[in-house]
Amino acid sequence: MKKFFLFIIAGCFLFSFTQKETAWVAIGDSITYLNDHPDEAGNRITKGYLTMVREKMPNIKALNKGFNGWTSGGIADKFSELDIPKADIYSIFLGTNDWWQGRPVGTLDDYKNNSGNNTVYGSFRIIINELRKLNPKAKIILITPLQRADFVYINNAHNNAYGSYKPKNNQTLAQFAEAINAIGKFEKFSVVDLYNKSGITQQNIIKYKRLKDPLTGVYKDYGYPDFIDIPFNPDTDEYPYPVDAINMTYDGLHPSDKGYKVITNMLLKALR
Repeated sequence: MKKFFLFIIAGCFLFSFTQKETAWVAIGDSITYLNDHPDEAGNRITKGYLTMVREKMPNIKALNKGFNGWTSGGIADKFSELDIPKADIYSIFLGTNDWWQGRPVGTLDDYKNNSGNNTVYGSFRIIINELRKLNPKAKIILITPLQRADFVYINNAHNNAYGSYKPKNNQTLAQFAEAINAIGKFEKFSVVDLYNKSGITQQNIIKYKRLKDPLTGVYKDYGYPDFIDIPFNPDTDEYPYPVDAINMTYDGLHPSDKGYKVITNMLLKALR
């Protein structure tokens, strides 16, 4: 009996060291890309969600396929040129640039009918079709965009954009999150709904935005929604998000370590 139990224990140890490696490809935009390029975030982050996931699930081999500024339309159009390999799991984390660039979100019928790359629904259909060609049995996880405050690029303040608190091209960012949720429901995919369920909201995206008071010209720290419509001049004004303003993001759009931890915890549930 004693030998039997020793055999069982030895088998458990052997299993723990021979777990099958799982290949995961993370497709996304700059929020994914920055995982491997913290220097481009002014070293305001130490690691992104891919690294954090690997720390919790060491049997996962992750490949970063994040592309700065890209939309789902860009990924769909250039898919064959992106060297995306066969994998066990694919995650798709897109939508925020589609919204800002004013791409039509479209309807679920665009997805169902494979109507082409003219809407976000159509773009996602092209991407998912391509992933299924690579591995029909792969698990596909969709990730909705995060809510966003006013974005100001840390390396070039001329690259800036207002937040998702108002529409762009008569579309809200919430509509893009709804589209991704609708595709997930239709396909029975896991959806990590960061927009609605992460707890990252306008109130905590950043602590404040430092701007000149229009009346006095003196810098003042404005919280949400007080900073809306207060002008920012990239040529003359200080960068509006000093280190102390960092909360869930470090620049109004891209997650801080704190924000990446939230994404990681939600994604882990889908991966497991």
